[in-house]
Amino acid sequence: MKKLFFVFIALIYSAEAFANQPKNWQLGFQEPASQTMRDIVWFHDYMLVPIIVAISAFVLFLMLYVMVRFRASRNPNPSKRTHNVLVEIVWTLVPCLILIVMAVPSFKVLYSQDAIPKADVTIKAIGYQWYWGYEYPDENIIFDAYMIEEKDLKEGQPRLLATDNVVVVPVNKVVKVLITANDVLHAWALPAFGVKRDAMPGRVNETWFKAEKVGTYYGQCSELCGIKHAFMPIEVKVVSEEDYQIWLSEAKIKFAKDENLINKKLVASKLK
Repeated sequence: MKKLFFVFIALIYSAEAFANQPKNWQLGFQEPASQTMRDIVWFHDYMLVPIIVAISAFVLFLMLYVMVRFRASRNPNPSKRTHNVLVEIVWTLVPCLILIVMAVPSFKVLYSQDAIPKADVTIKAIGYQWYWGYEYPDENIIFDAYMIEEKDLKEGQPRLLATDNVVVVPVNKVVKVLITANDVLHAWALPAFGVKRDAMPGRVNETWFKAEKVGTYYGQCSELCGIKHAFMPIEVKVVSEEDYQIWLSEAKIKFAKDENLINKKLVASKLK
């Protein structure tokens, strides 16, 4: 019985290790799989939470103190004082100092997402109503990724998150993502990597990530883009360098850039 228990626990942890996705009743962030996401979690957990809790507790104390100390029964003759210079200076300077303390690390996290290192892999993600198209410009690869309908899901594939074609990237490599849209605003978001960028028609935004754990990671379009906004998920599979090279050689045959497909999409976009 004990052996079965440990097998069950091992299966749970292995499933979590190989698939990072939202969980029922989840309150916090997904498990970080990149340095950027760890920085975001640190900023939230160790920077924002203590400060917000301290401010909330202090404000609550002041409210309770004022309600008790200056209640009507204790002050039959209300004070006619209109202001207090010292108090006004303090309640102006202290919030400014708090904001400065919060701003310095927040800028560091923010600008680290914009400072893209030299890329090992470049991917272009194009938002369509309602699916994602992907290109590997350096590898002559292009394919579309549609959400798998619930009736077609295989064992282990999450509902509303699995796609028919998966973005594959190597572990511990810098992946640069070029993000744009064909029709309306979309947003390419992968919570485990700390990535979220708007996909805008006529503009190419850039972001990057460096996945540190092998596994499958899920995201979704995060900009309201129409009636099927909730049905254009993102699935990224992080594999070893050896497995990536194997996939690459197969994908160059399976997803070789088809000029006819590109021309059809251009015509379709002009007809909208």
